[in-house]
Amino acid sequence: MSKGYWVTHYRRTNDASALAAYAQLALPAITAAGGKFLVRGPAEEVREQGLKERTVVIEFPTYEQAVAAYESEAYKKALAALGNAAERDLRIVRGTD
Repeated sequence: MSKGYWVTHYRRTNDASALAAYAQLALPAITAAGGKFLVRGPAEEVREQGLKERTVVIEFPTYEQAVAAYESEAYKKALAALGNAAERDLRIVRGTD
């Protein structure tokens, strides 16, 4: 089975306190689902039309676990806390192994 990854780019933050509330709920939801944070922070350098935005990469043991984590009740609560506090681009991708 291939690993699964969440790759999230934060284009804009509208409400830092709501983003912090989201993070408090998202972290335990993600780690309980087997997620491991690999990258968390702004891009150090950008190339090829990239944007210097906050990027988060989370690895899951399997692609299926990555999808299930996003669809979990615990993560849905985190998303509700986030609301419109950030404009994000989140993708769930399958690893090559």
